[in-house]
Amino acid sequence: MRSTCKILFLSLLAAGGLSTAQAADIKIGIAEALSGLAAQYGHSIRNGFELAASEINAAGGIDGNKIQFVVEDERGKKEDAINAFKKLVFADKVLMVFGPTLSNSAQAADPIAQSAKTVVFGTSNTADGITSIGNYVFRNSVTESDVLPVTLSVAQHKLNLKKVAVLYGNDDVFTVSGYDNFKKALADLKIPVTTTETFAKGDVDFKAQLTKIASTNPDAIVLSALLAEGAPIMVQARQLGIKAPFIGGNGMNSVKVFTLAPGASSNDLWVGSPWSIDNKTPENTKFIAAYKTKFNADPDQFSAQSYDAMYIVAQAMKQVKFTGDLAAERAALRNALPSVKWTGATGPFEFAQAKNKAGQPAGYDARQTAIVSVTRDGKYVIEK
Repeated sequence: MRSTCKILFLSLLAAGGLSTAQAADIKIGIAEALSGLAAQYGHSIRNGFELAASEINAAGGIDGNKIQFVVEDERGKKEDAINAFKKLVFADKVLMVFGPTLSNSAQAADPIAQSAKTVVFGTSNTADGITSIGNYVFRNSVTESDVLPVTLSVAQHKLNLKKVAVLYGNDDVFTVSGYDNFKKALADLKIPVTTTETFAKGDVDFKAQLTKIASTNPDAIVLSALLAEGAPIMVQARQLGIKAPFIGGNGMNSVKVFTLAPGASSNDLWVGSPWSIDNKTPENTKFIAAYKTKFNADPDQFSAQSYDAMYIVAQAMKQVKFTGDLAAERAALRNALPSVKWTGATGPFEFAQAKNKAGQPAGYDARQTAIVSVTRDGKYVIEK
């Protein structure tokens, strides 16, 4: 019987009655901070990828090919991000890499993907200069230089700001880039700065800086920080009786702030982002409901951006012929991505090509409109 079946199979194959083409997994690398101080971002990001991929695979995948993730924990550190990229690109031979979580790590690891002509797609890197690395570097996280001026302008109007104090981390690419952009925006808006204070990654006591800030009586505190330091700063400020609002970058735009700075400590935090949990578009409403069902938790900006990123890449993958020639598939994906337009949880999206330091075309940034929100009683409320 087995011989008969085998003969029938070979006959059909020879006659063209069967196709040798079979659906396969498409391996995509994820290098995110799943442990360490940046893990609160990394877990949200991975959840967004998993939700989008589960939806895409359930709907038939990419022409029948299912998305399969190869996940590495880069711990929010440069050295681990470099090692994760090397493993994913050269050993695991993934089609592309999502990540890493922090801009600090992206500046160190993205050149590995660029040199290997493998797409690297950041969903949370907002510092200046990331996409100047090369033409295989993409991101859908809107840069601080685009968002912070809008955030400050809205806050200035709503809060009638006359003067502000500035507090930022001076040893991280993201927080320094945020400070540089805040500084420029404050000058453009002609808002005087009463004092500029700094801290370092891993610091836990900010009372000296906050006491000095309080003595200058600012109308608001402009804060360029990640949550690991930013949330304790808000807690300690309130403990010192400082009632001034905080104006932060996208590192502070996470529902985790309500846990890390509980109660009134997290009130009056102004942030800008294309995404808000308070945005009632059909795409965002669908995403929020699906996320809550799958993870039994509220999503944040970082999960929304990774969710959209997976769909953006899926649109480009539909234009790739998967023949087993990995170099050709990687090049085809890079060539297809720039023209993708997508409306998702974060709203309408398209790419804008960045330039390198020599002014030549390089990677691709996001072109999106920022929404400015403020925290009130454990929620982000849209102000613009």
